[in-house]
Amino acid sequence: MTHAAGRLTPCDVLGVGANSVDYVNRIPSYPEPNGSFSKLRILEQAICCGGQTATALATCARLGLTVRYIGATGTDENGKRIRAELAERGIGMSEAVIRDGANQFALIIVDEQTGERIVLWDRDERLRLRFRELPSEVLAAARLVHVDDVDESAAVVAAITARDLGLPATSDIDRVTPRTIELVETVSYPIFAEHVPRELTGIKDHAGALQKLRRSAHKALVVTLGARGCLAVAGDQVFHAPGFVVSAIDTTGAGDVFRGAFIFGVLNEWPLERTMRFANAAAAISCTRLGAMNGVPTLQEVSLLAESAPL
Repeated sequence: MTHAAGRLTPCDVLGVGANSVDYVNRIPSYPEPNGSFSKLRILEQAICCGGQTATALATCARLGLTVRYIGATGTDENGKRIRAELAERGIGMSEAVIRDGANQFALIIVDEQTGERIVLWDRDERLRLRFRELPSEVLAAARLVHVDDVDESAAVVAAITARDLGLPATSDIDRVTPRTIELVETVSYPIFAEHVPRELTGIKDHAGALQKLRRSAHKALVVTLGARGCLAVAGDQVFHAPGFVVSAIDTTGAGDVFRGAFIFGVLNEWPLERTMRFANAAAAISCTRLGAMNGVPTLQEVSLLAESAPL
């Protein structure tokens, strides 16, 4: 634990959640079980670090925020790789857990034509984060807490603790489980993948679905829409921020980068529309590079694109 004069050093963002080592493969087109696309040559390969919370934190750090990470890593070479990568990016790792076993990893297949990807992943159950690995004093030393939906129990505890401390909490929610609603209700800024609000509510209209999910404690609810940007509900108002035109190489990690940039706007107390536009710009830039953390942009890059014309 990092201390200064016997006390925990404050940070801007504490992230609680997943990390991954990604094996990224670019191919000419999506494979098919029969025909000419049943066998495809790999055009480019790379080993890149990623993971929902880890990539969001890497974005926060690149934008100039001070960051600390709580998450479980393995004892294998991938575990060593992710710890070294996060530390090199200036992310505080004193609370990161090292547990016997293999680190989470993913095989990512990227379509050269569109940049869209398929993710095949695995995670040792021994990497599940435990309640006692979330010290309240560490949470209290942050200005904002960010969680994902990989270890939902730990995420809910972290978000409730943040709420009790009067801290904002953001989230990465990209799947639906029996505990998803509980997680949604505990964070200040639920940020959803496009399909999630519809699956939770049965409402196809994004704004209508977010309004049904809204609770009084929410600052805003946001759904990411890929190249179309994002949509948010705050109070009774609906906001839409269009996306930006880029030549996509790999969309891996774009949603995580969006969340990191969104956190930057929240901590700078920007208006919601400005924060959404800035986050869209960051996500768009990340799509122009191979890999999740490899796509994290600088503050100057994001600011320049955010000031340009969207779609």
